[in-house]
Amino acid sequence: MNKLTSLGKIVITLGIVGLIWGGLYFAKKSGLITRKAKTSEQLGKIDLPTAPENAAETVQQFNLPSDAVASVNSPEIRFLLWAWNSQMGLMYANGGPATTKGSLMEKNGVNLKLIRQDDVSQMQASLLKFAKEYKDNPDTKEGAQFVAIMGDGAAAFLAGINPELEKVGKDYRAQVIYSCGKSLGEDKLMGPPSWKANPQTAKGGTVACYLRDGDWNIAVKWASDNGIKVNPDETTYDPEALNFIATESYIDASQKYINGYSEEREIVKNGKRTNEKKEVKVDGVASRKPGDVMIAQQNGGLVSVVSTKEYRSQMPNVVIGIKKYCEDNSGIIEKMIESIGQGGDQVKSFSSALDKAGDISAKVYNEETGPYWVKYYKGLTEKDKLGYDVELGGSGVSNLADNMELFGLTPGSTNVFGIVYTTFGDIVKKLYPELMPTYPGVDDILNTSFLSNVVARTKDMSSADKTTFTDAGINQVVSEKNWNIEFPSGQATLTTEAKRQLETLFNDLIVANNLKVEIHGHTDNVGTLFPYTTLFRSDRKSVV
Repeated sequence: MNKLTSLGKIVITLGIVGLIWGGLYFAKKSGLITRKAKTSEQLGKIDLPTAPENAAETVQQFNLPSDAVASVNSPEIRFLLWAWNSQMGLMYANGGPATTKGSLMEKNGVNLKLIRQDDVSQMQASLLKFAKEYKDNPDTKEGAQFVAIMGDGAAAFLAGINPELEKVGKDYRAQVIYSCGKSLGEDKLMGPPSWKANPQTAKGGTVACYLRDGDWNIAVKWASDNGIKVNPDETTYDPEALNFIATESYIDASQKYINGYSEEREIVKNGKRTNEKKEVKVDGVASRKPGDVMIAQQNGGLVSVVSTKEYRSQMPNVVIGIKKYCEDNSGIIEKMIESIGQGGDQVKSFSSALDKAGDISAKVYNEETGPYWVKYYKGLTEKDKLGYDVELGGSGVSNLADNMELFGLTPGSTNVFGIVYTTFGDIVKKLYPELMPTYPGVDDILNTSFLSNVVARTKDMSSADKTTFTDAGINQVVSEKNWNIEFPSGQATLTTEAKRQLETLFNDLIVANNLKVEIHGHTDNVGTLFPYTTLFRSDRKSVV
């Protein structure tokens, strides 16, 4: 594999020369965890780029969409989504909850209805309802054709819904077709300041979150990165692990902390029940905006321990639709994708477009005002109710080129989504084998044909975002880990286990690609070529 080869060359060089590498910048990571909480990798932080590299002058500025509902001569498409700022390009493209006059969707002949739905199970039910009705009635008004969710939670989502959809017909399974944007800090693990200063103090802590989804993934990954066991049983309490309280949604997670929720649990030690009881409360929360803002403004006391600002590639916003419907209506689906991509370019390049998208978001989500959504789209640090500095918000939108990069369609690029999907799918599978013994492979659920068709006919396509790095030193530890990358004594070839570890390390680094990694290597004193251990340090600070 090309990706392994390039990383392998670095490792071999370290082994032969015995160098200590400093200030090597990577961005990636994620850890595989067993029920006994095997540790994963670890990275550190790099400041986000201040702006995308596609210059505004390369994008034509469009007139803003009106507020008047358009009359589009095409069947209605229903699209369920969370209140998530990564969809700003989609908001702008549609002009309102229903397609408006002068919007990109209207210009492209798309009749789109955007509906807020925070309940994942309801999203799955709506897709299933539509598929069942569509099979007999292509003009059905039941259910929804599309949903948008976290890409790192897609494996669990699709493992739950695709077996049911395939009962309707093999061609009715759900597939990922596009990405509207991604979280860049908005999704986070919030905990006491002590957790951030010393991750080991989180042992015995309890985090409220929607289980087996993106925000939960952040908490599990961070715990794994720091060698903290994870208790996958939400009915027991392990004083040596990070524990979880299941919630109905990411908003419910924040509300449980605000309302002082607690529950009685049996204590387990070394995997065994003790018959002792403990009242556990919510010590931390894995959530996103507006959940993080609610906590800061209403209660305070929690800071951002780690977020998608560090794990920059972990959480793309992915659009999921029914395969049969998309293929039957490929023309209009491609127009929808084209419109979202154009909307992303407008929001990236022009403040007036972002402000308009904020106004539309307030209408679609039926919450707050346009300036509120714009403020937290950009991300900022605010004082919470107790005076702590808390990082809040932070998201980005995607254009067509960003999607080509995300799905590995640009020459020389890596299928980042595929790595994220598989990495976190494996985590859920290992922690919850009874609930998710398997999940569909990425090749079965990723359909980039519509995106490719749009790109093929798009002239002067604007560029993808580029992550920039600085020479500033490491200033905060996110996590630490040692890796043993070994060679047979006296040889310049990697062992099979070393290759496996490098593959895992590469995938881990992909997930957290906004981090600075410092690499140290050393040799032993046997033979001509030596096995060695690498130690990776990173900016906010992380060590692999």
